[in-house]
Amino acid sequence: MKIMNDKEQIEKVVQLYIDSMDESNPNKVKKAFHENAKVVGYLHGELMQMSVDDFAGFVASQQPPPKEKGEDVVFETLACEIEGTTALVKVRDKYLGITFLDTLSFLKADGVWMIYSKLFNVETE
Repeated sequence: MKIMNDKEQIEKVVQLYIDSMDESNPNKVKKAFHENAKVVGYLHGELMQMSVDDFAGFVASQQPPPKEKGEDVVFETLACEIEGTTALVKVRDKYLGITFLDTLSFLKADGVWMIYSKLFNVETE
């Protein structure tokens, strides 16, 4: 069995994060994010500051899920920089008709990469 390197592990977590939104799956949100993570940014001009539970609830509330509506979340990884047990990943994604630029900070805890914070910027809505 091939051991995944850090970059591959991080890409897998990014895919899990995208899948969580695609499927409106709160369990995948909680698997991708560290339990103490924060999700922060401006949406419709209002500052949103969410815990992982808040974000998982928001994702779960999107019914029917984008995937079922044929509005799959489209994303592109723009940057991935790994420094020891931390990493920074920039992802542009289109979710719920809005284009976001997400700055995801990752932490490797007990050998597992997780998203520790998500700062999002709305590019177009």
